[in-house]
Amino acid sequence: MSYFHQAVTELIERVKDAKDGTTRLVQVLEEKPDFPFIDWLDAQPLFPKFYWQSRDTREEVVALGQLHTFVDPAPAYAILADDQRIWGGRSFDGHTGKNRRCMSSFFFLPQVELIRFDDKWSLAVNLNVEKHRTLAGLYKLQLDVAPLPPISSHIESIQHVPEKEQWSELVDKVLTGIENDDFKKVVLARKTTVSLDQPLCASRLLKSSYLSNHHSFHFLLSLDKKHSFIGSTPERLYLRQGQELYTEALAGTIGRGSNASQDMELANWLASDSKNLNENQYVVDDIIERLSPYSDDVVVEQEARLVRLRKVQHLKRSIHAHLHKGINGVQLLGALQPTAAVAGLPRQESMDFIQQNEPFARGWYAGSMGFISHQRAEFCVAIRSALVLDGEVQLFAGAGIVPGSVAEYEWQELDKKMSTLLSLISDNPPLGVAS
Repeated sequence: MSYFHQAVTELIERVKDAKDGTTRLVQVLEEKPDFPFIDWLDAQPLFPKFYWQSRDTREEVVALGQLHTFVDPAPAYAILADDQRIWGGRSFDGHTGKNRRCMSSFFFLPQVELIRFDDKWSLAVNLNVEKHRTLAGLYKLQLDVAPLPPISSHIESIQHVPEKEQWSELVDKVLTGIENDDFKKVVLARKTTVSLDQPLCASRLLKSSYLSNHHSFHFLLSLDKKHSFIGSTPERLYLRQGQELYTEALAGTIGRGSNASQDMELANWLASDSKNLNENQYVVDDIIERLSPYSDDVVVEQEARLVRLRKVQHLKRSIHAHLHKGINGVQLLGALQPTAAVAGLPRQESMDFIQQNEPFARGWYAGSMGFISHQRAEFCVAIRSALVLDGEVQLFAGAGIVPGSVAEYEWQELDKKMSTLLSLISDNPPLGVAS
């Protein structure tokens, strides 16, 4: 019997013996599990499933099964014990006439969590008065985990919504709106549906991305076997630790060069380009304004820094605020999501434009994924993301349209952002051709 198997058996006995009122039990693992977390997640039959790896790589969590679910996370505070977290996310456009099937948000208190923090591992369970529910979840755990094989699906066709011509028309419409002072910026997005010759396992795509795309949050939310939303995003929405809040403005993008000197040339251009610097400043100004009811003290990094990822480079400025007492994670979600980096400015006007003109519903894309607890909360912005369905993958990317934007260049930026995940399925995807 493996060490991990023994730990599960011991935890089952502890649950059976747990006194009424016990809300959580943690089994510390003295040995590192002999499987990667994503492989373990894939093997488990319990839903919902959530995977999380923080951008600094310090924390990795698999959350399985549900004791409670929340379409609105606010009531969770009433039932959460101090050391419990709910996992999930908020969609971008919620339950609207345009997107009747989308939940505005979904969070759950899991039955089982496998946790790594730095080089410490633990298996935890949450309990309520129906102890048998958590026990049933533990009994179902698959303990023999086969390694996930590499991706073997091939692309049969690719279809963009909007297609290139409509994209150009939308960009022109935004630029006209900016000239007329309707808004300062609108983030337009594209959905690219990739049809495959065989179903793609969401965990495989996530694992491939986890191994290839660094300096990113990695997440997966599966409500059932056939629908999984995954992503590897460089952007934090916020981290709250007590009364301290950390957020950032990530806006302004250029591709990577084919060698180091070309990379540096592109980076230098980005760091001095007025269009991209303005776009970043818009996001900074918006965040300061959003946080003003919740904090008297907001500090912004003076100079934009360069974030270099596998396919793109971004401008980023860190922002720190000291929150008023009693401000919680759900209030911050409402204040900060969606940011000007994924919607535009002003928020309502840009959201209205997207709602009325974008030819698809964003759903989870450009929403937020993460966790909430009494003491801490952290969310990433769900960009560089994909909805994995049976035989197809829907990929999403957006570009901020501001004065000086050129439709052709913004389209190319979408291709670069999308290649974060698409290049993992095929080295040479036929991106330019909507077939």
